[in-house]
Amino acid sequence: MVRLVLALFALFSFSPVRAAEPADTGRLIEYREVQAAGLPKQRLTIWLPPGYDRDTATRYPVLYMHDGHNLFDVANSNFNKIWAADKAMLTAGADGTVRPHIIVGVWAPGADRYRQYLPRPAYDAAPPALRAQMDTIANGPVVSDAYLAWLAGPLKQWVDTSFRTLPGRDDTAIAGSSMGGLMSCYAFIERPDIYGRAACVSSHWPAADPTAPDRDNAALAAYWRGWFAANLGKADGRRLWLDHGTATLDAYYAPYQQEVDAAITEAGWVRGSEWESKVYEGAEHEENAWAARLPEIFGWLLAE
Repeated sequence: MVRLVLALFALFSFSPVRAAEPADTGRLIEYREVQAAGLPKQRLTIWLPPGYDRDTATRYPVLYMHDGHNLFDVANSNFNKIWAADKAMLTAGADGTVRPHIIVGVWAPGADRYRQYLPRPAYDAAPPALRAQMDTIANGPVVSDAYLAWLAGPLKQWVDTSFRTLPGRDDTAIAGSSMGGLMSCYAFIERPDIYGRAACVSSHWPAADPTAPDRDNAALAAYWRGWFAANLGKADGRRLWLDHGTATLDAYYAPYQQEVDAAITEAGWVRGSEWESKVYEGAEHEENAWAARLPEIFGWLLAE
């Protein structure tokens, strides 16, 4: 018995136990005080996928996302809620149908967010009452045209030079929610040469306060339909995701979304493969709701 005990002791005493290595969940890099012509100073948080630092031969598609402060770290967020975009990317890619993407999170510039995200064509076409609301909220000139020029020009060029990217249109996506949803659609439609895929999540189609007593919401919905009809063009390999919930601010979006959906259908896009529009019953206008459906969005939008 003594010999048996000693043998067991020797076995367990001298068998090395290797601690489990931490899982590679990617790496975040932050850039502050980024200069952009005609805009407030910008700030970036960039997520590099697992393996980026080990395999120096692999190149990656890129996803640009607005409201970068709300994507990864609760400590940076506005409302103590985040999209958890890095985790959503890992989930979407778990079965191999979605290649890992570099995520470029562009922070919103505080009080200047609205004027940076409001599509300039919508502002220019707004009737006087709506234009007055927009001016009050913007508290300065609308600069979404300058923002888009920077996103599609200097920022993309710097990202493609600084990181191992796949720079082509079909490997470049853009996504955002609320006003960022409008901005994503604006970028997708205005620069089809740059963005092959876009997610316009809970897009704030009313563009200002949908409950204002002097609002003509039907006319604005018709404007969005006409804008898509005139500018969307053929799919030509592109892919577009749209959605909204049914609670809080999202409860106002259905009439607008229906008009947009009609325009996309009339343009000949094939629903389910070239575009998608979903309604999430009970979902509110907030980051937890967007985080809950982000793996599904990525799984459809970014699939091979």
